[in-house]
Amino acid sequence: MDTGSEIAPLAPLTSLDPPAPLDLLAIGETMVMVTPRHGGGLSADNTFVLRPGGAESNVAALMARLGHATAWAGAVGTDPFSDLITDTLRAQGVDVGLVRRDALRPTAVYFKHPTAEGTQVFYYRTGSAATAMHTGDITAWRARPARVTHLSGITAALSGQSLDLVRHLVYDRPLGPGTLSFDVNHRPVLWGAGRGVAELLDLARRSDIVFVGRDEAQALWGTSDAPSVRALLPEPAHLIVKDAAVEAVAFTPEGVFRAPARTVEVVDAVGAGDAFAAGWLSGLLDGRDQETRLRLGHYAAAQVLLSPSDHAELPPAHQVVALLEGSSRGQPRGHDRGIR
Repeated sequence: MDTGSEIAPLAPLTSLDPPAPLDLLAIGETMVMVTPRHGGGLSADNTFVLRPGGAESNVAALMARLGHATAWAGAVGTDPFSDLITDTLRAQGVDVGLVRRDALRPTAVYFKHPTAEGTQVFYYRTGSAATAMHTGDITAWRARPARVTHLSGITAALSGQSLDLVRHLVYDRPLGPGTLSFDVNHRPVLWGAGRGVAELLDLARRSDIVFVGRDEAQALWGTSDAPSVRALLPEPAHLIVKDAAVEAVAFTPEGVFRAPARTVEVVDAVGAGDAFAAGWLSGLLDGRDQETRLRLGHYAAAQVLLSPSDHAELPPAHQVVALLEGSSRGQPRGHDRGIR
């Protein structure tokens, strides 16, 4: 497998060609998110909205808004929550034909509790349908080949079966020759004490594209900055290290690129990392340059930071790029070939 290759934009198809492959297949758990309608915490006097919430389907939904053909594969129950998830994602342009319904296990739910100090999240996902995803599910997923398959460390932490599934997808590449994107997304509560460190490192090393937070990598592996993360993870063709409100650094076959984060008044930080991944992957799929990919990631993340939910309304990618190009005239470029 050549992990250093770029993804070329798809050529236009004639009517005699087979259906175009997906741009992105995102695999993982999607829950029902319960969030206060107008901010504030969980209280009897507040009103709430229900929306799909899951790292991988967040990426699929945001990329669909940016103009890409996306699908989400996972497992849900047969309860009303499952319909809420699939109906909402379908309305957002995400193909949900690969979702398996499990009559024996429920759809997971989580609650967001915004406060002045930040947002707390309370998960109710033990024994959910997604925890029973397994390697047998891959047979159905092969029906929709994708240019990029997107996974996260959250799925690997759900159960032993889920960990085996993610390892098989990453190590053996049963879905074919497409590029594999992996967001580390370390969740200590899901992994439990003493677990996740080695597992996530191994999965990241075997992926083509890796997204990881600088502070996340420091907590997991003891790295101190973006170059030390790259020293630990030299294998991925693309390693994107996000340093919260400071910058994002991309280590690529072309060199090292930096882009400062956008300054916004944060409403809720949950989901911003998924949005960054969606923006960056959109730029990759459209063949945009390295700096534009980072700036697309920052733009999408900023829109989610301004929203009380994990989602945001995004215009098509070409409109975002035009906006970014208009705002960047005269700004210094962020290319640094001296760091490896």
